[in-house]
Amino acid sequence: MRIGLDMMGGDYAPKTTVGGAVLAFRELPAAVRLVLIGDRDKIIPLLHEHKVSEKDFDIVHTTEVIEMAESPLRAINNKPNSSIGIGFQMLKSKELDAFASNGNTGAMMVGSLYSVKAIEGVQRPCIATVVPKEDGGVGILLDVGSNADCRPEVLCQFAVLGKMFSKYIYKIEDPKVALLNIGEEEEKGNLVAQATHELLKEMKQINFVGNIEARYIFDAGSADVVVCEGFVGNVVLKEAEAFYKLLKKRKISDPFFDRFNYEIYGGTPILGINSTVVIGHGISNEEATKNMILLTRDMAEAGVSEKIKKAFNP
Repeated sequence: MRIGLDMMGGDYAPKTTVGGAVLAFRELPAAVRLVLIGDRDKIIPLLHEHKVSEKDFDIVHTTEVIEMAESPLRAINNKPNSSIGIGFQMLKSKELDAFASNGNTGAMMVGSLYSVKAIEGVQRPCIATVVPKEDGGVGILLDVGSNADCRPEVLCQFAVLGKMFSKYIYKIEDPKVALLNIGEEEEKGNLVAQATHELLKEMKQINFVGNIEARYIFDAGSADVVVCEGFVGNVVLKEAEAFYKLLKKRKISDPFFDRFNYEIYGGTPILGINSTVVIGHGISNEEATKNMILLTRDMAEAGVSEKIKKAFNP
């Protein structure tokens, strides 16, 4: 397996991306080869600082970088030789089995749709986040930002994508799927939520358990997959991140709330495309980058994209 890593993406790259790659290299089996895509002249001295040889990796030299604030579509078109651009070219030509980056999220989404493209039948690929549960388990919340507005049919597809992610990565055999809403009653919510609820009720391929209020998504025994529009999901995600930051600022440590630390999860896959692409947080440190790479390996090994393809094209 060959995993490509954008070495120039993220607020602290390439220092953190090199450090994360080295940590991952020390945990991964020999059958997994990391392909470092970025400025060779900056990467190699950092590898030596970690006392590893550049021969332990494949290095693909690039000089262009897509910055975090750049327009995604313009950057992908104008910087084909950037670390993200080259990564997607290699993924499309199957020189890579998977690709990961802490860089520009929009550019990663656009690059995915331009190169490996959406799975046939998937209207809108999306991104998810892991939700820690009180009993030590995890749930999935999606979408969390890539699709601010969604039609009911798209939200129903998110339910299937979330189910596949939960089942094949977190080993929940028949995940309970819920719709995030302002009340548990069927008639609650705006017109989109009401229409989505009616469609989800009729879907045989998911275990739909009804509406869920935001206050219950972290509870043990609640839904394993929570579906919502990207606008709502991003608000929930950022609120959870803010709570964790406030607790750390007040020097409060709690085993449950410690699991809100993004470093543990590393990144999130783009669900619904014809390959494995994982996006990390822009502020990722070495540990978070390592975990992003390990998640990328898990996604590729589990063949999640192929399983989603079969689900949408039986």
